[in-house]
Amino acid sequence: MNYSPKFPVQWVQFMVMILSITSTGIAAGRTDIPRLSPTRGIIMEDPDLFSSAAVSDDLQPFYYRQTLDHFNYQPQSYATFQQRYVMNFKYWGGANNNAPILAYLGAESPLDGDLTVIGFLNDSAVSFNALLVYIEHRYYGKSIPFGSRDEAFKNASTLGYFNSAQAIADYAEIIMHIKNEHRAFYSPVIVVGGSYGGMLASWLRLKYPHVALGALASSAPILYFDNITPSGAYYSVVTKDFREASESCYQTIRNSWSVIDKIASQPNGLSTLSMIFNTCKPLTKSSELKIALKNMYALAAQYNSPPRYPVTVICRGIDGANETQDILSKIFAGVVAYGNLSCYINQQTNESETTEGWRWQRCSEMVIPKGIGNGTMFQPAPFNLTSFIQHCKTIFGVLPRPHWVTSYYGYKTYSPEIW
Repeated sequence: MNYSPKFPVQWVQFMVMILSITSTGIAAGRTDIPRLSPTRGIIMEDPDLFSSAAVSDDLQPFYYRQTLDHFNYQPQSYATFQQRYVMNFKYWGGANNNAPILAYLGAESPLDGDLTVIGFLNDSAVSFNALLVYIEHRYYGKSIPFGSRDEAFKNASTLGYFNSAQAIADYAEIIMHIKNEHRAFYSPVIVVGGSYGGMLASWLRLKYPHVALGALASSAPILYFDNITPSGAYYSVVTKDFREASESCYQTIRNSWSVIDKIASQPNGLSTLSMIFNTCKPLTKSSELKIALKNMYALAAQYNSPPRYPVTVICRGIDGANETQDILSKIFAGVVAYGNLSCYINQQTNESETTEGWRWQRCSEMVIPKGIGNGTMFQPAPFNLTSFIQHCKTIFGVLPRPHWVTSYYGYKTYSPEIW
């Protein structure tokens, strides 16, 4: 049958809108700072916030029998698992009208939280009569190979199928399955993602151009590999956010680290720090406190969105403290302003599948060389690839591949004279 696609004027307008949107920000990547989720990170707040949120009745869950290994023909490669995806037909103009499909690519977390907070797709669907599709990343949520999470995360052998190349192949299969199921052969597809999900959207468009007409990659750090981007760029941006919010807040944070070190070196210094910061259990080393504070500042900057503007909230707490208070009491006032809890810093938490899954991804292919350089509000801490490799080898028994992403997906280099 000879099909001839006919794109309505409305679809052309949609493409213009997509092309006019640029990616912003730099996302986190080290194991001790926020992951690359497009939804707001949680340190001192309820981790079940999103999972308990109401999900629209218009969202219909489906499962696709997904191939375990898309790139191998050994018998075990033919194993399958149930991969979850969710669809919203409410606004779709239908296949007969070649109405578009917006496919949201799930990242390093269960799909549930994204369904409640990704408003861009809903807004666009209303305007462009789009079908909405949300696809969960393998090894997260309900899309678990090998029958159970315990088995899937058992060792490096079962985790070996857990990587970005397999993930975007999953997405391509499901998108093509949906188009066939609904006879939507000429419904153009735009894949959408944020942070790591944005990286996946970019890479899917590169590897499977016949599947997606375009990709919207928001805050996708695709050039934060192989030192293409300066290692200290992320924390430079965090510092810039705080300095723009308040110069005095920035200076207080910058000066606090040496005070923490000084107190920690004194007899009973850790007990003093535990008391000042009302820790949930006594500190055993000062790095516990410093990492927690660094994480808080990074999270606040990474998700510094309205209406709360957490960077401003922290700085108001720090700047609003009594001027006679010492510097660490001011820092603690910022901690309390960020999240008013019964205790802080080292709460007892159960490791989530998100944390465990992202640790594997970081220790296999997502080797983002993120460190802290000079001139920020943090103490310098250059990225040490040797230590990182040894750390990952200890945990998983395998070595990271720091050059694989740029080898497999490529990266753009050019000189101004050529372009």
